[in-house]
Amino acid sequence: MNTLADFVKERRKAVNLTQEEFAEKTGVALTVIRKIEQGKTNLNLDKVNLVLLMFGHELAPVKIQRI
Repeated sequence: MNTLADFVKERRKAVNLTQEEFAEKTGVALTVIRKIEQGKTNLNLDKVNLVLLMFGHELAPVKIQRI
């Protein structure tokens, strides 16, 4: 199973973009791309979705039901 970090890094490399070029194309800071690719867990969902939209994907928050 690919992690978010693996998915983004593999897709970015597949389209031959550096992290800097990818950040510019997605409209997010370079630090966001680096944090995603390093597997950091304290990420802004809106920023992650800007990156994922480049590949036609999106993450949604999970709603947890209380018992």
